[in-house]
Amino acid sequence: MTTLSFVHRFEPAREPGHAPLLLLHGTGADETDLLPLGRMIAPGAALLSPRGKVLEGGAPRFFSRLAEGVFDHEDVRFRADELAAFITEVRAAYDLAAPIAVGFSNGANIAAAVLYRQPEALAGAVLLRAMVPLPETPADLTAKDVLLLSGAMDPIVPAENSTRLARLLTEAGAAVEHRNLPAGHGLSQADVTLAKAWLAAHGN
Repeated sequence: MTTLSFVHRFEPAREPGHAPLLLLHGTGADETDLLPLGRMIAPGAALLSPRGKVLEGGAPRFFSRLAEGVFDHEDVRFRADELAAFITEVRAAYDLAAPIAVGFSNGANIAAAVLYRQPEALAGAVLLRAMVPLPETPADLTAKDVLLLSGAMDPIVPAENSTRLARLLTEAGAAVEHRNLPAGHGLSQADVTLAKAWLAAHGN
């Protein structure tokens, strides 16, 4: 493992022609958590999976929060910029193209925050159970493709919030596909199926 600014796992591409995936875990997971998902939804693609640097009761996260669903916006901004800098590092270290972020829960929120602040760091994003990360308007997201998968029975992410995120990203210029699935906050087989099909269309 190359020593860079985040503890991470990297799996080189096994097939050419795929965009690399930046896998961003949820609260309490680590850099190994989403590797199986990455292999399922983008077979052959390079996988890059960092560990969040913030600890909440010993559980790794990508940014601090004041309560469930209440984000520390100052820290979100700092951590999003920090993650964007890491992406620049790893692209040079591993000779990678700009990655597509695949984030779950807290990882989806930090991916959305990177889109808000430094969209050039990402080729696109698959946001699984994401919320609006920041109060400000996103940066220009023209030519960015985003898949937003929400759970209709999610007890953590209100439907209004995910709908607003889709609207804000669209108004900033992104091509957003937003699907509400018959699921809660956890991932379902439908998430895997839809993400794999979306990446086949957008990640090559």
